[in-house]
Amino acid sequence: MGVRLRRLHDDELPDYIERGREAYARDMVDQAGLTPEQAQTKADSDWARLLPNGQVPAGHHLFAVEDEETGGRVGDLWIAERSSDFEGTAAFVYSVEIREPFRGRGWGKEAMLLAEDEARALGHTHIALNVFGGNDVARSLYRSLGYAETAVFMRKML
Repeated sequence: MGVRLRRLHDDELPDYIERGREAYARDMVDQAGLTPEQAQTKADSDWARLLPNGQVPAGHHLFAVEDEETGGRVGDLWIAERSSDFEGTAAFVYSVEIREPFRGRGWGKEAMLLAEDEARALGHTHIALNVFGGNDVARSLYRSLGYAETAVFMRKML
C-alpha cells in the first residue's frame, strides 16, 4: 500500500470544512456526551476560529490522503503549528479521517506516519493530538505508533 499527502486545493475547502464540522459534532455527541445542539454550536465555533472565513491560516496544513497507485482519495489530514509546553515546536493533529470504505486497512497508520514526516520537515520537534476517550480504535492506533497518553479527562454526569 502506498499513501501520499496532497495539499488541499482552495476549491476543496468548503466540502472539507462541512464534512469535518459534521464529523466533529457527531463525535462530541457520541464520545463526549454533548447534546446535538451543544455539539453543533461548539463545532461551528471551533471551526470558524481555526479556519476563519473558510481560509487556511499560516501554520495550518490541510491534506488529502491519497492512494499512491490510483490517486484516489481515502481520507484527510489537518496538522498545524501549536504552542508547546516542551522544548522546540509542536505540530498538532487537528484531524485525521480515513473514509469509511477504507478503514481498518492501514491507511490511518500510513497517514499518521506521513504526518510525522511532514512535521519533521516543518522543523517541529514533536507531534501531539487529542482523541476522545471512547475512540478505542484511534487510541490503539496512536499507541501502536508510539504516542503516549499525557492527560486523561474524566466526567460523571449528576
